[in-house]
Amino acid sequence: MSLLSVSRPGWDGHGPPRPEPPGGGGAEPDPLPHGARLLAQDSQVHQLRLDAADYTLVAAVLVIALAALVVGYVLIREVLAAGEGSERMREIARAVQEGAAAYLNRQFRTLAVFAVVVFLLLFALPAESAEERIGRSVFFLFGAVFSAVIGYLGMWLSTRANLRVAAAANEPSGGRAKAMRIAFRTGGVVGMSTIGLGLFGTALVVLVYAGQAPRVLEGFGFGAALLAMFMRVGGGIFTKAADVGADLVGKVEQNIPEDDPRNAATIADNVGDNVGDCAGMAADLFESYAVTLVASLILGTAAFGTQGLLFPLIVPAIGVVTAVLGVYITRARAGEGALRSINRSFYLSAGASGLACAVAALVYLPGSYAGLSGVAPSVRELPGNPAVVALVAVLIGIALAVVILKLTGYFTATERKPVRDVGQSSTTGPATVVLTGFSVGFESAVYTALVIAAAVFGAFLLSGSISVALFAVALAGCGLLTTVGVIVAMDTFGPVADNAQGIAEMSGEFEGSGADVLTELDAVGNTTKAITKGIAIATAVLAATALFGSYRDAIGSALAGLGAEIAVGEFLVYAPNVLVGVAIGAAVVFLFAGLAINAVSRAAGAVVYEVRRQFSAKPGIMDGSERPEYGRVVDICTRDSLRELATPGLLAVLAPVAVGFGLGVGPLAGYLAGAIAVGALMAIFLANSGGAWDNAKKLVEDGHHGGKGSEAHEATVIGDTVGDPFKDTAGPAINPLLKVMNLVSVLVAPAVVTVTVGMEGSAPLRTVIAVLCVGAIAAAVIVSKRRSTAIAESTGNNELVG
Repeated sequence: MSLLSVSRPGWDGHGPPRPEPPGGGGAEPDPLPHGARLLAQDSQVHQLRLDAADYTLVAAVLVIALAALVVGYVLIREVLAAGEGSERMREIARAVQEGAAAYLNRQFRTLAVFAVVVFLLLFALPAESAEERIGRSVFFLFGAVFSAVIGYLGMWLSTRANLRVAAAANEPSGGRAKAMRIAFRTGGVVGMSTIGLGLFGTALVVLVYAGQAPRVLEGFGFGAALLAMFMRVGGGIFTKAADVGADLVGKVEQNIPEDDPRNAATIADNVGDNVGDCAGMAADLFESYAVTLVASLILGTAAFGTQGLLFPLIVPAIGVVTAVLGVYITRARAGEGALRSINRSFYLSAGASGLACAVAALVYLPGSYAGLSGVAPSVRELPGNPAVVALVAVLIGIALAVVILKLTGYFTATERKPVRDVGQSSTTGPATVVLTGFSVGFESAVYTALVIAAAVFGAFLLSGSISVALFAVALAGCGLLTTVGVIVAMDTFGPVADNAQGIAEMSGEFEGSGADVLTELDAVGNTTKAITKGIAIATAVLAATALFGSYRDAIGSALAGLGAEIAVGEFLVYAPNVLVGVAIGAAVVFLFAGLAINAVSRAAGAVVYEVRRQFSAKPGIMDGSERPEYGRVVDICTRDSLRELATPGLLAVLAPVAVGFGLGVGPLAGYLAGAIAVGALMAIFLANSGGAWDNAKKLVEDGHHGGKGSEAHEATVIGDTVGDPFKDTAGPAINPLLKVMNLVSVLVAPAVVTVTVGMEGSAPLRTVIAVLCVGAIAAAVIVSKRRSTAIAESTGNNELVG
């Protein structure tokens, strides 16, 4: 089978295409064969014109987006007004603040160069107009900057809130309720900023570009996804290198508690919580929000015309209002667990979103496809009710969020059987802990993947038209987006509670009820983080599936412009070249996860050596007469995490380009399918197995199976050490990886078609492009693998040998 089987009417494949015969007398010649019409007809983006009422609606959405930012500012003032505790606590917090800020500043300087290069490369990609090309590149920077702002804000506030949560927990009366409120409203700030900036950027593009907005939004989503992936990978390597190193030397070798100030890695561990879990995850959820909106607007324009362009803005605008409700009603009740309180607020917020979206769909959308404006004639003739289709799709997305919350909570909460089974296995050693955790992760991945698949298929069945069905899948993602404000609050709650407990333990000023409150909040935070990872994975699958429609549209538009068709066999899954693409896509996910985990292993090895060196060189550390050198460990984690960014970045960006130019657009579609399927399973497995190991350790530390210092405790610490890079580095980074690869494919698909169809004798050029991309990836992987995990103890400079 050829790289891309195409044909043009009246063209024999040699020389320039012959012109169409002049019209007259008979019907106008059909410029495209039937097969090409099937590919391009329903997927082409129409140049819509918005009227005054449409612009008023978009302006209202902009106002709601700005209102979310105002609410976030109000919450910031409330959080910062809380007490900061003792001078010792403030000193520890300042060290964490300085380390986190220094890391992110260095990371942003590194990524700024990469962003500028991508900004310039986007100009080289095909576009329907110069205005569209410029807008796509400019809003790529908007997406990247917004992602960076969200990440930095999450870090900045969490490093100040952790101190206040610890101080509140130590208050003699009402400390539990106050500490929980501060932690959750800190997350509320990040949540309001995420949905505010995401909705603001999207609505701004629609306001400025109207019918051209979907194509410009590709750049916005790509910028958000690319930067989020880098922040997730870099922050994940930093936090887990410090965490693993601190646990292996402190807990296992020296038998001292977690966050003991005598451990030189404790400050780096707390810094890592903020640059990985706060900054990285906030940026990840922002790009999920942005990319899902991008896919919805692109597909909505083709399926529902003007209403399809605007309705995806209405749904997340409703989510802003319900997110405010969810944040403000979250409070601890006497005799009620913190997780129960948080879940209740989530359910109420989700229910309110569902009701409001139902009203919006029935009021805004017409009762028949004939009532839609700016759509193709074939769409007007479809049977059914577009309002009902949109309503059910949105409700599917909201229900998906609720089900994943329950499912993930079951597999990772301390009171549930899976985590208790992992804890029980600790009585027979670390090997059984690791094996039981693996089984929990594998089993949970099956159920979660089936639930996500059921949601996608349910949305797909809502219409017999492929364009409308894909738009329904995107709307399911929009429905899930209505919960993102609360989801981000739940996620940030975790590292804030974890840091608060660390500050309390390092200060040595907590005992009794204050310490118990922070232990409870930390365990709840582990579960909420696992839940948000599950929902982030669901958004990745929904967005990536919807982006398949955008990919299809990009190919159809390019072919229509060239007057060519593509052979249907190019997209059949049983075609050998497509199966090759599926296999490569699946393999890239494995390679990406392996690189991330290996990077943590190398960096953690350097941390282990440095902490051991300090205990050996400074005997007074153990009795408190000498102070550990915290800054050296922070420097190691910063250096190693930033050094590892290039390889996964090149893999995500260049692999789709290599497949597209080397094998064609059909195998590239297979590549995306393989990556989505395997990536979803891999991410769920990594997140849930890691969460189960972490909470099994908490279970033992609470006194089960011998408690702290027992052999069972040592076994669960080893299990948690294995799970750390699973749940906080490789697993979460797969989410932005899937969307980066999808968006790169959407962006390069027209170029692949143009080179393949529009340029005769282009095989050498395609081969050169593919070989260069593969060569760059191979070189980056080889360089990465040459960094040995062994530590050159004789050098004394903490460098890795290799």
